[in-house]
Amino acid sequence: MANTFTHGFLEMFRTMKERGGGALEQLSPEQLVWRPDPSSNSVAVIVNHLHGNMRSRWTNFLTGDGEKPWRDRDAEFELEPAPEQVQELWESGWQVVFDALEPLIDSDLERMVKIRGRELSVFSAIVRQIDHYGGHVGQIVYLAKWKKGPDWKTLSIARGESKAYVPRSSWLEGNK
Repeated sequence: MANTFTHGFLEMFRTMKERGGGALEQLSPEQLVWRPDPSSNSVAVIVNHLHGNMRSRWTNFLTGDGEKPWRDRDAEFELEPAPEQVQELWESGWQVVFDALEPLIDSDLERMVKIRGRELSVFSAIVRQIDHYGGHVGQIVYLAKWKKGPDWKTLSIARGESKAYVPRSSWLEGNK
């Protein structure tokens, strides 16, 4: 299959967007800005940071430094967006990611890009962002699950239902 890696990376990002979006959809405006303690980030702040990072890293991805001079990373954590802005920040940030990634083909992965003046292969830059975004999406899901408590709607396989998702093979059946 041509472009196996770029296709796989796109699927990873789409899964992260879907998982985080599924958590956001479950939160009320008050829950979006809730913080477990004063030194922690709310879901709204995490989304604001992701939005800033996505715009900076993926705008002119192949031709400009991934840390844009207009980005104010510290402010992303200090300025909490209004709850009604969170979904727009989430969607527009991801759109920048997909607009940059969708045209790429596997041969582009060997090209070099810069992030904060440091040269990285496109492959390494993408993996770096998968790691970064995955951590923050995990935070969003964890905070959302914490706030929703028993009203949380799972985004994956529910407890006690794993066996329904495990494919049975004749080899497994014969080796019990």
